[in-house]
Amino acid sequence: MLDKHNMNKLNVDSKKMRRLYSLLFFLYFSTVAFSQGKLSKSDLIKLDFSILAANKKKLQLKDAELLPAYRQLISNANRLLNYQPVTVMDKTAMPPSGNKHDYMSIAPYWWPDATKANGLPYIRKDGEVNPEVNAYPDKEHLPKLCENVYLLALAYYFSDNEKYAAHASKLIQVWFLDDATKMNPNLNYGQAVKGVIEGRAEGLIDTRHFIYLIDAVNIIKNSSKWSASNQASLKQWFSEFLDWMQTSKIGKDELNANNNHGVWYDAQRLSMALFIDSTHLANSIVKNLAERLDHQMNVDGFFPLELERTTSLHYSVFLLNAFYIAAQLSEKTNMNLWNFQTNTGKSLSKAFTAIHPYITMQKKWTGKQIHEFNFQDAVPLLLRSSVKYNCEDCAPAIKTISRDNFEALLFHLL
Repeated sequence: MLDKHNMNKLNVDSKKMRRLYSLLFFLYFSTVAFSQGKLSKSDLIKLDFSILAANKKKLQLKDAELLPAYRQLISNANRLLNYQPVTVMDKTAMPPSGNKHDYMSIAPYWWPDATKANGLPYIRKDGEVNPEVNAYPDKEHLPKLCENVYLLALAYYFSDNEKYAAHASKLIQVWFLDDATKMNPNLNYGQAVKGVIEGRAEGLIDTRHFIYLIDAVNIIKNSSKWSASNQASLKQWFSEFLDWMQTSKIGKDELNANNNHGVWYDAQRLSMALFIDSTHLANSIVKNLAERLDHQMNVDGFFPLELERTTSLHYSVFLLNAFYIAAQLSEKTNMNLWNFQTNTGKSLSKAFTAIHPYITMQKKWTGKQIHEFNFQDAVPLLLRSSVKYNCEDCAPAIKTISRDNFEALLFHLL
């Protein structure tokens, strides 16, 4: 039996442990959910299907340089076969609509006001993530779902093993198509700010991962495990979501965003427009992106609104990643953004030239960056620039950034 001294000591130790757990909880989720703009990982890259086809032929000939990455992909995909479907119905909190089928997240940089008893309305702390965002699993589930479907589809493509397509198909159906679990095709409650607004235009940044999922669907559409009915139903879902994006107040507000949000908005809807075979819309979106490039970039090749952020290198890279995705997609339209130059001399090539020495670690970034920059976020830029802009030191930079297990990283196949 504990005496009074030991009981008091136990109470003190319990308080210390609770404080420690609280601190660890905060640090963990601050790392996991670093920001609304964090890429899932460096291996999540907009697919170039001509490169995929060439690499598949090399693998069929047992190309020694690609085999480590292929084996790692298959190993990862095998583990993903145990990944169970997730759904918007998993959340315990109810959206303002009273319908769990509606996606919901809360804005990451908004915190309870400590001067108010109920913490409302929330106040903004740029670059500092409120761990409360993780209480709404839609925001966590959606990118992970898209990433896992993407990897499973790639495993199917390179191995021709239908089991990977079958699991990818199941994951997609549960999130998008099954009546009991599907997400409604809107984002009315994305990045809500408690006490201020039920949903914001900024919430549309949450769905940028749809771009990678659509890539995956374009891979598995030839599989026996993905039916023509599934393809038609998913196209209808994205058609409805795209319509919501372009007609809702939230969607229109995001269209008018002059920073990375606007570019990601256009990159998303360009991906969807091409997926649903709306060529006319795709051409108009690319034209809009060209106009964005002209007015969002300065004469030095940087983007002033991103430079104002507390994590300015991160957001400069984040925005350029969106432009690169759009440039890849633009290859299917009547304007190729890779080589486009505005009347004022703005171009993606110029933007890359400006950011290049900082993401290859040749120069130290002097802008504000309150968190250490994750150089892996720059891998998609370096990978595509090595081909599109003949960047000779991009590949060595990727190797330096990647460090351990470089030969087995997925980007070798992409």
